[in-house]
Amino acid sequence: MKDAVDSLPADRSVDAEAFANRKLIRPSLNRSDHNHAQAPMNDHRERPDRPERGDRHDRPAGGGGRKPAPPEQTNAENFYYQKQMQSKTPMVIVLRDGEEIHGMIEWYDKSCLKIARNGQTNLLIYKPAIKYMFKEGENSRK
Repeated sequence: MKDAVDSLPADRSVDAEAFANRKLIRPSLNRSDHNHAQAPMNDHRERPDRPERGDRHDRPAGGGGRKPAPPEQTNAENFYYQKQMQSKTPMVIVLRDGEEIHGMIEWYDKSCLKIARNGQTNLLIYKPAIKYMFKEGENSRK
């Protein structure tokens, strides 16, 4: 039994020396397979975007793969309307003919905005008739 206990430190010192020598050149394949067997599998699962990055860098020089088309709708407009509706922000809507309409966005759809105005009738405005819009307090900065 004593021999078995003494043989362990001897093996460890030999492995440490051999490992130090191998480290200068290249780690042993057996050790990397045992110690890092799960890492390549995890990297592989997390890398679906990496080939696209490579394609982006290769594209100008080599004319690699095509960049995918951007999404048809980003929903940024809808998000903006939702935010203004929920906070009941007073808005100024400038129409293409220069007329300014003051009110709050009550609802919207694909082609229209419903503007609620204080003391006046509500308006339904077609989006193509709108030149631009801004929050009511922003015009004092200009």
